[in-house]
Amino acid sequence: MIVKEITRILEELAPLSHAEDFDNVGLLVGDKDQKVNGVLVTLDTLENVVDEAIAKKCNLIVSFHPIVFTGLKKITGADYVQRVVIKAIQNHIAIYSMHTALDNSNRGVNAKICEVLGIKDPKILIPKKGTLKKMVTYVPKADAHRLRDALFAAGAGEIGNYSNCSFTIDGTGTYRAGEKANPTKGETGKTHFEDEIQINIVFSKTHQSEIVKTLLENHPYEEVAYEIYTLDNTDANIGMGMIGNLVKPINEIEFLYQLKEKMNVSVIRHSELLHKKVQKIAVLGGSGAFAIDTAKALGADVFVSADIKYHEFYKADKSMVIADVGHYETEQFTKNLLVDYLTKKIPNFAIHLSESKTNPIKYL
Repeated sequence: MIVKEITRILEELAPLSHAEDFDNVGLLVGDKDQKVNGVLVTLDTLENVVDEAIAKKCNLIVSFHPIVFTGLKKITGADYVQRVVIKAIQNHIAIYSMHTALDNSNRGVNAKICEVLGIKDPKILIPKKGTLKKMVTYVPKADAHRLRDALFAAGAGEIGNYSNCSFTIDGTGTYRAGEKANPTKGETGKTHFEDEIQINIVFSKTHQSEIVKTLLENHPYEEVAYEIYTLDNTDANIGMGMIGNLVKPINEIEFLYQLKEKMNVSVIRHSELLHKKVQKIAVLGGSGAFAIDTAKALGADVFVSADIKYHEFYKADKSMVIADVGHYETEQFTKNLLVDYLTKKIPNFAIHLSESKTNPIKYL
C-alpha cells in the first residue's frame, strides 16, 4: 500500500473537512505516493517517536496531534519541531495528523472515553456547524429519476439513519441556445420551454466534489444549472464532545474514584461536590472549557475534560461537577482506537502502537 491509500482509510473515520479551521491536519511530511512498509500510531510525533519508527521499520507515522501547527519559516533544527521534521525527511518517514478531524468524529476520541467510562448511548455534545450542504438543480422530467439515483449513489440524500432523501417540484424551465451551443433539446436561437423537475437534496460537505462531478456527468444538459447552499442545520453525528448516561446513578465521589481508576490518573482537579448521585456524564477530550455551558444546559451531572482554568471552575455554579483529568489523560486511548481501526481495515499489515512516552506534564 502507499501513503494516500492508508490516509484515505483514515479519512473514512475522520474526514479532514470536519477538522476545525485553526487546525493543521492531513499529510504534514512526506510523499503521498510513497510505498508504506509499516505504520506507527502515536499521540504526538516527537524525536523519540521518529527513532521508534526507524527501529520498527515504519515509514508512516499516524499522529493525533500535528507536529507542525503553525507555518515553519526555516528548518535548521533550532527547536523540537524542526528536529522532528528534519529527521523524518532524512529517513523518508511520512507524518499524518488527524487531531480535530478525529475529535469531531462520533467514533473518535470522545466515543472512546465514553467506552472506557461505561457511558451508554452517547450523543454529540456540540454538533459542528457548516457540515451540511443543500443542492438545488433542474432536470427534464424524463431524466429526473436517473439523475436522482446517481446523486444518491454518490452520497447525497443521507440524513441521520435515512438515505435517498430528496424533494422535487414540477415546473417549467426556459432557455435560448446561442449559435455555438449544442442543445440537448430545442433549437439554436429559439426560446425553449421544457417540463422540468427541481431536485432539492442534502449532503455532507465531505462529499461535495464527488456529488458535483456526478451531477455534471449524469445531467443531460450541456450547461447545468445548480445551486449549493451551506445549511444552518447540524449533523447530529459530527461535533465536539459527547454526553450520555451511566447504567445507573452512583454517588459523585464514587464516580470520581472510578474516573481516576479508569483514566489511570494520579490526581483529578474538580469543582465543588454537590453531594448527590450522578448519572448523566458529558466528556470532551483535550481542552474543553468552551463546552462547560453546553454541558450544563444539557443537564450533565459531571463534565469530564481538561485544561480548565481557575475561574472556569466557577461556571459549574452548583449545578454540576467539573472534573479535569489532564489533557494527555483524556486523549491517551486515541492511539489504541486508531490501531484497532487500521488493523480491522487492513489486516496482515504492519500496524504498531507507539510505546514512546510523550506526555510533557509530570507530577511530583
